Amino acid sequence: GGMENLKAWISKRARCYSDEAREFGVEPPKGMVLVGVPGSGKSLVAKAIAGELGVPLVRMDFGKVFSSYVGSSEQRVRSALRMVESMAPCVLLADEIDKGLGGISGGGGSDSGVSMRVLGSFLTWLQDCEYPVFTMMTANNVDALPPELLRRGRFDAIFSTTMPTASERREVLAIHLKKRGRNIDDYSEDDIQEVVDASDKYVP
Repeated sequence: GGMENLKAWISKRARCYSDEAREFGVEPPKGMVLVGVPGSGKSLVAKAIAGELGVPLVRMDFGKVFSSYVGSSEQRVRSALRMVESMAPCVLLADEIDKGLGGISGGGGSDSGVSMRVLGSFLTWLQDCEYPVFTMMTANNVDALPPELLRRGRFDAIFSTTMPTASERREVLAIHLKKRGRNIDDYSEDDIQEVVDASDKYVP
């Protein structure tokens, strides 16, 4: 529900992974960054985009990349990205990347520079990847991310997922009612408005 700008952006690119587009020479989009409060639908958007593009969704957990062995973390991320390439075309979801790579913009931190080297491997792959992989990053706190990660050219767009407006909450309510075999039109406008008002400041 809601996110009309994002949905319009994706709908214009939905056929970029088709055989027809590839034969014509259309370059597929690189990806996007979604930033917003927890529960605002960032991960759900990734699933919806994979469905819209008609490709599988692959989730990469950067928190599980790190190992106590020297050089192992960098090797793990390179190995994971090679597997992603073998599954292309696909959507790669780096969910809550600020948890795995956040807070390292000021240096290597206390992990002997492992985080910076993992980041470097990921940035190099983002820049050089020639496979049709739509990379999606989600983050709750953009301030914790190193600025080079969000540099223009690595991603096509950055979207913010904020608290839903009244009209967006109504749309979300209609979706949840439909999932339960109900129709929002079967209820009085006063009842609907009461729920919409009561859900103010709630995430979807």
